[in-house]
Amino acid sequence: MAAAHIVGTFAVWDYVVFALMLLVSAAVGVYCAMSGGGQQSSQDFLMGGRKMTAVPVALSLTATFMSAITVLATPSEVYQYGAMFILFTLSYSLMVFVTSEVFLPIFYRLGVTISTRPFLKEVLYTGIVIYVPALALKQVTGFDLWGAVMSTGIVCTFYCSLGGLKAVVWTDVFQLATMMAGFLVVIIRAVLLHGGFSVIIDDSQKGGRLNLWDFDPNPFKRHTFWTITFGGAFVWIGIYGVSQAQVQRYVSCKSLNHARTSLYLNLVGLWAILLCAVFSGLCLYAIYQDCDPWTAGLISAPDQLMPYLVMDILRDYPGLPGLFVAAAFSGTLSTVSSSINALAAVTVEDLVKPYISMSDRKLSWISKGLSLFYGAVCIGMAAIASLLGGLLEAALSIFGIIGGPLVGLFSLGIFCPFANSTGGLVGLFSGLGLSLWLGIWGQLYPPYHSEPLSLSTAGCNFTVNPGGQNWTQSLVHSPLTTKAALEEKEYSAQLVDGWYSLSYLYFSPAGAITVFAVGVIMSLLTGLLDLKKCREIGLGTNNPAFCSSELDLTQRKAESNISSIFSP
Repeated sequence: MAAAHIVGTFAVWDYVVFALMLLVSAAVGVYCAMSGGGQQSSQDFLMGGRKMTAVPVALSLTATFMSAITVLATPSEVYQYGAMFILFTLSYSLMVFVTSEVFLPIFYRLGVTISTRPFLKEVLYTGIVIYVPALALKQVTGFDLWGAVMSTGIVCTFYCSLGGLKAVVWTDVFQLATMMAGFLVVIIRAVLLHGGFSVIIDDSQKGGRLNLWDFDPNPFKRHTFWTITFGGAFVWIGIYGVSQAQVQRYVSCKSLNHARTSLYLNLVGLWAILLCAVFSGLCLYAIYQDCDPWTAGLISAPDQLMPYLVMDILRDYPGLPGLFVAAAFSGTLSTVSSSINALAAVTVEDLVKPYISMSDRKLSWISKGLSLFYGAVCIGMAAIASLLGGLLEAALSIFGIIGGPLVGLFSLGIFCPFANSTGGLVGLFSGLGLSLWLGIWGQLYPPYHSEPLSLSTAGCNFTVNPGGQNWTQSLVHSPLTTKAALEEKEYSAQLVDGWYSLSYLYFSPAGAITVFAVGVIMSLLTGLLDLKKCREIGLGTNNPAFCSSELDLTQRKAESNISSIFSP
């Protein structure tokens, strides 16, 4: 496929808008570091002193969840597969309810950080989040790739190291507003250009993009009502319910009510961002329904569709393309800053406090140093991500399936007082192994039911020929139209028509259920072995009831602890 065609280049005002976004983010970090007596302790730095209120935490949760990948990939998803993605509003609702009523009360009352993510995975993910959107924007807009990577990485590290969680939360608020503004500018211009809101909806309907209600129970279909609603809920619970970056925000609230309110306010923010992203995808289709830039070779990857549209319809309005780029990189900043702060928190709580005794003041300085260190590592990882090429998509998919087993592990610990470390470990490795197995083979053999909807180039009227490539040849060899490619994909589907064709949204629940089921069984089996050993000890002490009394006491203590956690 040919390289992406640069539609237009950035004007001075575009760079000014982008620089202003970075400057405001840095200024927020300086203000948070200096206000309220500064960061006097590690709790102030890592948890905002547990004095945060519901509204900023809610907006921060939304901003962290919506990365630059969301800004670029969701409209492309709707453009290719239709607006069924809007059903994620239902999975978001289920996720918020379960997180608020099950996981939030426990983590808030314990007031602890949770070490749920491998460091290498977290750092690699942040590197990808920095690099991938920069690459997509550079290939279409001509925006300087490494200038964007370095500037966003340095600014993010600066305000994280200076202002801690409070700076992360308040910059997230500003960055969420920037993301919304970027979406709205594109939507308003597209609606005006195409003749109105109703025309876009009508064109999308004719093109089959309003395919909202597919109740087919087939688990091998990529997206249906069931896969999105229930499979998606498991995916997002893995992010919201047991993710360090999100839990750290709940714990920072000044009361449990504020923490719970922040979750439900965050739900409104998730709906708003998703609605903007989905409608942007419909705008993409309405404008390019007769000349698909991807099939025609004007872009080299679907994630370049939104930048292509922006430069196509906004290039005559200096500053507005810069606003959209600022919106995309606001998603990058919010995600990466949360990861940096979470990594610093886990390191302090798990690797420093248990082994080294020191004052809160010193712990605060160590936390700042760790934020600086992890920020530098993430920037370096962006350079490594640039060498991975086509493996990026596979890496992101593999990262996504780790959340399900973690949900299963935490659920096992919360709902089963008899669960032990053996059951937890065996269950975790079983669920993780299953998820990775499904995910890796799912990448090698994509589901047969995952072909994009029809895309046309009948209306293309090219006046340029990027890279000297013959357009007819480009269309013949397009991955969407090549007969040999479709036959090969159908053959692959026949070979692995089963587990490997399972919708990717079911990988997470499969992993969670496996962890829980195996964990329960193994805990019961090993518990029976412990009971047998205990009885042998009891017989040795001429007290046959010794074992039962000891186990009953342990059981009552466990049930008492769970009850106290859930009690008001």
